[in-house]
Amino acid sequence: MSGVSPQPDGQTSPAHQATPDQAALEKILRESREIRGVSLWQDAWRRLRRNRSAMCSLIFLIVLMLAAIFTPLLPLQSPIDKDLNNRRFLAPNLQPVVLGGRAGLKFEDGRLTSQLAKYTSDAAEQRAEILAIADAGERDKQLAEFDARTRIEHPFQQLWNNLGPVAFTMCRIRVAIFGDWTIPSLFGTDKLGRDLLARVFWGSRVSLVVGIVATIVSLVIGVSYGAIAGYFGGLTDAIMMRIVDMLYSIPFIFVVIFLVTFLSEDSVKAILENYGIHQITIFYIIIGAIYWLTMARVVRGQVLSLRTEQFIEAARTIGASPMRIVFRHIVPNTLGVVIVYLTLTIPSVMLFEAFLSFLGLGVAPPDVSLGLLLNDGVEALSIIKLFWWVVVFPGAALAMTLFALNFLGDGLRDALDPKMKNRS
Repeated sequence: MSGVSPQPDGQTSPAHQATPDQAALEKILRESREIRGVSLWQDAWRRLRRNRSAMCSLIFLIVLMLAAIFTPLLPLQSPIDKDLNNRRFLAPNLQPVVLGGRAGLKFEDGRLTSQLAKYTSDAAEQRAEILAIADAGERDKQLAEFDARTRIEHPFQQLWNNLGPVAFTMCRIRVAIFGDWTIPSLFGTDKLGRDLLARVFWGSRVSLVVGIVATIVSLVIGVSYGAIAGYFGGLTDAIMMRIVDMLYSIPFIFVVIFLVTFLSEDSVKAILENYGIHQITIFYIIIGAIYWLTMARVVRGQVLSLRTEQFIEAARTIGASPMRIVFRHIVPNTLGVVIVYLTLTIPSVMLFEAFLSFLGLGVAPPDVSLGLLLNDGVEALSIIKLFWWVVVFPGAALAMTLFALNFLGDGLRDALDPKMKNRS
């Protein structure tokens, strides 16, 4: 008979006994099942959490972003309401302030809530009279004029400047929750009697928007340009990079000053407003459009090292188009470097905006930014009396934001370094 007969005492035959190599292989397989792989992003987050300065900066920036987003909901005073007679250069204090209480506003009972109630009642009566008109064409015309007039004459327009639909709704919620109560002037007031705490919050909101929007513009242009140049290489890369070199030679500060001055001209501003484009929107795009050059070079360098990898060859083999390879396979693998560079670009953009606003070429009043606040503070400095709060608080807000962004960028740079992966 073929085979091996069973052995006594329940032992298996030699044909069924595991060899030493099989036993070692099974041991390795058991150990491998217990191993849990760690991706680059998981390992980066683990190491970033160990960096105390980066984590503190991240928490500070999250709190700052939430405060900026929800600034209209906070019980702050008006950032644009002036009181030259009673509140010029007030030092930080705890005196209570009623929203809409300045006599010059001529609000009902000296309160915003009372004025809103009166305004709503009057507007409802006027609307009812218009709706009673028999002629449909005349009625629609007067309704359109009435709606345009009520947006301009709304009490909010005297306390906040150019509120968008979302901010307008948030201000309504703020009034419904807090009424006329406001936080005292903890940061003092400026040369026109405006509350500095409110202006710092609203200025941080504008400065962060400038930094983020301009950085996104530079991200889209720089990553696309650099990835295409690096992937195609050869003559395409040479031409595209020479264009970058030529743009680098242009003194962009003069270009920005020229464009901002040109866009500030009344006829140009009127044309842009007819298309619903505000000057500050163009300002965001201009700043972003001059910060993409370094991003393009950084991404190009990464793409040059990635385009010969095996996964790119595999994508070509299965027939993926060049644009799909660039944006589906290569660009995601450059995100580590891109994210780090973004955290360093945002403070650069914010500082550039502050510099232009300091020169009077950036955000225009009655809008407010941290750079504009610093400019107002420097103008208010005097050898006779030192109004320190008009410089210290806006300067501290800008400095803390820039420090936090730089510390976070340094932490991300270390955390996303592939050479440091899985190291303690």
